[in-house]
Formats: sequence, structure tokens, C-alpha cells
Amino acid sequence: MSGSRVSPPAAFPDGGRRLVIYTIYDRRGGIDDYVVHALEGLRPHSARIVAVVNGDLTPSGRARLEPVVDEVIVRENSGFDIGAQRHALRHLSEELSQYDEIVLTNDTWFGPVRPFGPVFERMNARAVHFWGMTDHAEEDHNPVTGKGTLPYHLQSYWLAVRREMFTSDRWERYWREMPALDSYTDAVVQHEIVFAAAFGDAGYVADVAFTSDDYGCVNASLFAPRALIDDGCPVLKRRPFFHWPPFLDRYAVIGRWALDAAAEGGYPIEKALSNLARNVPPKVLNADAGLMDVIGADHPPYDPSRPMRVVVIAHIFYDEMTAEMVERADTLPMPYDLVVTTPDAERAERIRARIATLPGDRDSVDVRVVESNDGRDQSAFLIGCRDVLTSGRYDLVVKLHSKKTPQDGYNVGTHFREQQFLNLLHDDEHTSRVVALFQREPGLGLAYPPMIHIGYPTLGRAWWANKPGFELLAGELGIRVPLDDVSPLAPYGSMFFARPEALGILVEHSWRYSDFGGAEAYQDGGLAHILERMPSYAAGEAGFHTRTIVAPDYAAVSFTALDYKLDEMSATTPGYAFEKIDRLRAMGFVGKGSGKDFLRMYMRLNHMGTVHRLRRLMDPQRRPGRWIHRVADGVGRRWKKR
Repeated sequence: MSGSRVSPPAAFPDGGRRLVIYTIYDRRGGIDDYVVHALEGLRPHSARIVAVVNGDLTPSGRARLEPVVDEVIVRENSGFDIGAQRHALRHLSEELSQYDEIVLTNDTWFGPVRPFGPVFERMNARAVHFWGMTDHAEEDHNPVTGKGTLPYHLQSYWLAVRREMFTSDRWERYWREMPALDSYTDAVVQHEIVFAAAFGDAGYVADVAFTSDDYGCVNASLFAPRALIDDGCPVLKRRPFFHWPPFLDRYAVIGRWALDAAAEGGYPIEKALSNLARNVPPKVLNADAGLMDVIGADHPPYDPSRPMRVVVIAHIFYDEMTAEMVERADTLPMPYDLVVTTPDAERAERIRARIATLPGDRDSVDVRVVESNDGRDQSAFLIGCRDVLTSGRYDLVVKLHSKKTPQDGYNVGTHFREQQFLNLLHDDEHTSRVVALFQREPGLGLAYPPMIHIGYPTLGRAWWANKPGFELLAGELGIRVPLDDVSPLAPYGSMFFARPEALGILVEHSWRYSDFGGAEAYQDGGLAHILERMPSYAAGEAGFHTRTIVAPDYAAVSFTALDYKLDEMSATTPGYAFEKIDRLRAMGFVGKGSGKDFLRMYMRLNHMGTVHRLRRLMDPQRRPGRWIHRVADGVGRRWKKR
């Protein structure tokens, strides 16, 4: 190590050697495709790559990682990325002097979305002690600690340090004296926002490849991801795809445009979407990445030179709807197999007779009488058609059923059916373009209409009473995709396009008709209602993403209604939408606006400390009612491993 005097900064030498320390955390112990792709991109610019895994690494994960790095270190999951980097630096201490630059980076970015070469060439020529890929400007308010200012700093997901600095006593002391990092806040406060200042104040010279000042924002990696890509930044941070959507809305961050820019540069975005589908709440991802498609003329039609084998599975209780459902299925751009499930033999005969009179290009028709109607279309699909879904014969399944809601009145019931059928199987051109989505995107697992909101009180409450049971069942099935907070991303009405393998977790489970019985069978909290909300979470666990799809004419109706409702609901609360939401969520459940409700809201807004101490008394929404215990107990008994 050199003495306390700071050596002059130097450019990266011709023929110099670069060490990359890349840290990884995956709660499943695996290695995702995007990680392999990133490391392959770094390989031509690195003399040595060391991967440090926090936590577990499965044998299959190790087999994927070892070919693209020079060494794999597996350690306990402590200290976040910084703890892993310190571990690696100590592990490699004797050989560090062989290198001219060390890059400390991690798995929080997708890339290369543009070539690394030009950025390395540009930064190689600069005489610096250390440099970052992006920075964060100073802010008057520190959002991490809630007080004071947030100082200017280099973002720690990418810190490149030259020999003159990492062989110094100051470098060794920084890592030796670093305090324990027990939380994400600790990692930011004790390392990220102090690293540049700690060395800059000591006389070391820093630089940044892409500065936020050039983009008119404090954090370009979050607020200007597409502009960064357009300017040649090789990395796309993951955060714009899992940050709170109303906050990104405030700053007009359009994740879909960033993904489009990455794809235009040749990045295989299915690798990014697969990782995000497994680790981001699906409704959040749908909003942040803009995964809703208005199926129009800009969508290419089905390509018959790449044929797909399709089966339509239709549960028909109201046999008078047979013709309507089959005619919708006939909009498919290829011959298909039709499997119909129904509760009894009399209905089955009527359905067969109706189908026999209908024209259409169907390869086969199979009308099945299910053993029980407990669970209705859910049990018919997962039990009565398990052989179809697990046969391996089909690339795509279309699930339909004869949904009626007569209790809601003619207009509402009609709208529900139209919302489903128009957006799924609108006409020949629409359906052809929907199928083509699956041809173009091998990682697309499901496509279905967005959440219905006209005529239904789904907005803000679409979990209803199903979330406790959902959490229990997801744990039983091994689904670790995070749950959405307010409402799940789900095919309400339970009609969708899907790859059978995307539903594998649900299809392969040994369901029984008795699982769907009981007094709560058709109530919220019952298994059928829980399963209606589960397909995208099951698909996400398998690495498949979901797209919501809408026909242009329905989009016009839906958007104008939604726009007006949001405008009306926002009228009495000041600020941007995310500020309105923050304020309303802080108030808590409004209830009926009774005196007790207003007292509870007042206390939450003005005396939260007291509320924390008296929560069970003051906030009935936080107090588990007997029905929650009953549902949870029932779910635990019913779905415990047999």
C-alpha cells in the first residue's frame, strides 16, 4: 500500500487489465438469463470476472454462472452488495495489484443495451482515480433519511476504481472501517452517498460517464432511462420497472419506451421481462413496463409459416351461449381443437347438437361431462382438462366460459361479456394479431383484458376477501412472486390466452373436486375466486410475463370512463396523483364517513404514534376479523400437503 499522499490520477493504460467484481442476489438461488447476458457483455472488456453470490446458489445456478466468469464466491446474505464487495476485495487482496482498474457492479441492471466498448474507450482516456456510470445530483430534501440534504454522489451499482486509488492506505481503511450494514437504508447512507465524498475530500479525482445534469433531473438512471440509452449508456437499471407507478407517473417515466429503446439496440428484452415477471408484483410491472397492448393495425398478424397448435377449452353452463362462444373461437387464424366441459349429460347433448349446426374450421370437438360442478370453470379446467393441458400437444390454450351476471342487470351483465369477448376474440384480424403476440414473444405467458371497471366496483378493492387465502395457497404451491397491494393483476371473468407451460404450477397440482366444495365455494375467499386471481402469479414464478390486451373500440370507451372517474375522485385533494394517493392512503379506510370513521382518519393523519399503540382499537381494517381467521384456518386445512 502507498502512503497517505495521493498519487496523481492516470488514464487506463493500453493493454491494461480490468477486474470486474459482480455481485448477485437471487432469493431462489438461481441465475437468470439477464445476468448471464450481462456477464457475457462484460467479458471482452475484463481480464478477470469474479461473481459474488449473496445467499444460496443452486447446482443449476452454478452451472449457468461458471462458464461466464472466472471465479464464483458464495457467501452468507449479509451486508447487501457492499458486504459482498468487501468480501471479494479481501479474498483477492494478494492479486489486486495485478490490475489497473476494478469495476464494482451488481445485478441491478439489464445490459448491455448499447455496446460497452465506446463507454470504456471514453472513460479509459480520462485521467481519474475513479468513475461511475451515472450519478445522483444533490437534493434539498433527503428522501432516504427524511431530513437534511441528499449530497451529490456516484451511484454505487457501478464504481470503477483505478490502481492509484485501490492500492492506497485510504482505500484499505475505508473498507476496514465500514460499519455494519443491516438495512437498505444503511447501505445507502453508510456507503453509496458517502463514497464519492470520502475519496473526493481526500484528493482523489472522480468522473462520471453519464451525468444527471445533462438530463435535467436528479437521477437519470430512474427518470431518464430512454434518454440514457439513446446517448449510448450500456446499462438499463431495473428500478424503473418495479418502482411505485404513481411516483414514476409524476415524472413521466415510460418504462415501455425504455424497453423499446433497448430492443432497438438488439437487447433481448425477454430476458429482462422473465426476471421482472418473477420478482415484481404483476400489476406494478404491467403499469411500469406498459404491458397493455391496444391491438391495432400496427400489430403484425399471425404468421402461418410458424404454425401454433391451439386448443379452446370452454366451460358451458348456459348452453344457449354455445353458438356465441364457438363463433368467437372461430376467429382463430388456424384450425383448432375444441374441448367443452359442462355439468351434466343433458346439457352435453344440447351443446353437441348446437355445435353440429355451426360452420367452422375445428380439427376436433370433445364435449365432456365433469364429475362435479363444484368450482365451476376452475375445477373443470384444472381437473376435467388436466390431460389436455399436460399433453404437450398444444402451444396455446384459449380458456372461455359462459359467464353471466343476471343479478347485476342487463346492461352490466352484457358489458361484462362484451368486455371479455371483444377484447379476447373481437374478430378475425384482432384474434390473429393476439396469437401473433405469442409468436413474437417466447416469454409471453398470458394475455387477457384489463381489469373491468365499468359497472363494477373493482377499482381499489379487487382482492376483496381473497388475499389471505391467496397468500396461503401461493406458499403451498411455491409461488414467490410478490403480491400486488390494492388489486391483483388477474383475468376477472377467468378467460384468457395462455401457454400451457405458463400455467404448469396450477395444472400439475393434484386438485380434487372436494377442494372446491363447502358453503364458501362461490364466495370471495373460496378456492374458485382465489384461483381466478392466480394465473399471472403462477406464470411469473415460471418466468413468463403477462400482457393485457384491448380492442381499439373498447379502449375508447374504457379510457374515457376511467379518465373521468379519476378526474372526479381527484377533485378534492391537491397535488399530483401520487401525492393525492399518499394523502388518502395515510387517512386509511374511509368507511361510511361516520363520526368513528372521521376520528380514526384524524388520528391516523395527526397522531400516528398513538394509533400505533392503540391500533387494534382505532383501526378495524388492521384488526383481523373472525372471518379472516376462519378463511385462513380453512385454507390451511384444505391445502396442506397431502
